[in-house]
Amino acid sequence: MNLRLLAAVLALVVPLGACDGGGGGSPAAATTKLGFLVKQPEEPWFQLEWAFADKAQAELGFTLVKIGVPDGEKTLSAIDNLAAQGAAGFVICTPDVRLGPAIAAKARSHKMKLIAVDDRFLGADGQPMQDVHYLGISARAIGEDVGRALAAEAQRRGWKNEELGVCVVTYDELDTARERTDGARAALRAAGVPDARVFLAPEKAPEIPAALDATNALLSQHADVKQWLVCGMNDNSVLGAVRALEGRGFDADHVIAIGINGTDCIEELRKAKPTGFYGSMLLSAREHGHRTISMLHAWCKDGVEPPLDTRTTGILITRSNFEQVLAEQGVTR
Repeated sequence: MNLRLLAAVLALVVPLGACDGGGGGSPAAATTKLGFLVKQPEEPWFQLEWAFADKAQAELGFTLVKIGVPDGEKTLSAIDNLAAQGAAGFVICTPDVRLGPAIAAKARSHKMKLIAVDDRFLGADGQPMQDVHYLGISARAIGEDVGRALAAEAQRRGWKNEELGVCVVTYDELDTARERTDGARAALRAAGVPDARVFLAPEKAPEIPAALDATNALLSQHADVKQWLVCGMNDNSVLGAVRALEGRGFDADHVIAIGINGTDCIEELRKAKPTGFYGSMLLSAREHGHRTISMLHAWCKDGVEPPLDTRTTGILITRSNFEQVLAEQGVTR
């Protein structure tokens, strides 16, 4: 699918003066039905978002329609489907941020309100779409938190900055991913880790097998490093790196790895024998699921427009505190 061409065509058929995310609405019956579209419905993070959206539905009394949208064609079809059902708006984590103009145009054409969650839309110029309502993490700030936590634990263990190695599993195709790893690198630099000790492992996809392959390639080039810090865009990227390091004989005493999300690493933290996966920055699925759909409901039902840009933060979970923090956040697994 040529995303730019699609966006351009849709823009031509939608009045430029239409309100972003939908404008008016049909009446009462339509405002009680809302959609929540996610790109990977099988992933734990999105399951939790949906679970918290379900709680909001029970509390506020609207009807929630949950749809998985793994690609652009299914995304635009799902929006049409919601419109046919009389939905007043939808929350979406898009499968491709470049679909932003097409999604926004499709929402306008159906006079539906729209909130993007997790991944921010990019316009035709490659820049974030500032006029689309968005709730997401402060990606760079989360990355900086990871970098500071890595540096603090390395210092606690007495590791020397000039001798350790930093494996940064990168996925620069996604702005959010790049901001996270750039933030981690900046924090490590501020903590005194020389740039010469920071090594990039570009992965082809943000998943365990791809991260494992990328890290194996990196380790072959730096066999002299005996102590490793590891970061990446999410838990799976970091877990893949940990698996690669284990294959080279690196155990929990020689690896400090911190992920992001806090939902794909729970079983890892529960292992009887500690691994190099030290912890994760837990993002709030409650905020991303419950808060987004609640804001959308207030917007559709009562005309209370949410802020254009809402950001959330994370909590460091480790083997020593993760069960307690998960319980406090309402995450039970």
